[in-house]
Amino acid sequence: MKAKALKKGDTIGVIAQSEPIVEECKEEINKSVKMIEDLGMNVKFAKHAFNNPTGYGETAKNKAEDINEMFNDSCIKAIFCAMGGYNCNEVFDYLDYEMIKQNPKIICGYSDPTSLINMIYAKTGLVTFHGPNFKSLSSEETDYGFKEVKKRFIEKSLKIGEDNEEKIVIREGKAEGILMRWKSNIIF
Repeated sequence: MKAKALKKGDTIGVIAQSEPIVEECKEEINKSVKMIEDLGMNVKFAKHAFNNPTGYGETAKNKAEDINEMFNDSCIKAIFCAMGGYNCNEVFDYLDYEMIKQNPKIICGYSDPTSLINMIYAKTGLVTFHGPNFKSLSSEETDYGFKEVKKRFIEKSLKIGEDNEEKIVIREGKAEGILMRWKSNIIF
């Protein structure tokens, strides 16, 4: 199951599934907001994205509530994890996988969010994306990640990198398959 590509006017949701968005991160977060807005899109932060009652973000129930609300919100067309962190797996029992399945959207992140995107794929079949977190759209040393996000989610291109980049082919051919497989609560 695949989500639809993004277009101008769409809204991107940002969740804090692990760490909260704290003061030290706001400069990069604001730069990422500007980058998305410059593409003609809007950004909406989850209700609890800036809260930190536990010292490592919101409670698991509130983080899951944010994720569920983003999937259930018809205005949200893609969801980015704000950044990495830890304890994302605490939300799994509180997610509404059937509702997520009925509302397929792009969801993207890496580091701790890898467990979230893998669980959503395993429980729903929704194609998820191991890619830049929202903060890293603007905080990396290059704009490579941002360019790749635009290519995948807006232009629908599967091409990796730039045409003028030197690439080395190790073994010619084509491959197809599932990058991740879930079985008995173990990722293979």
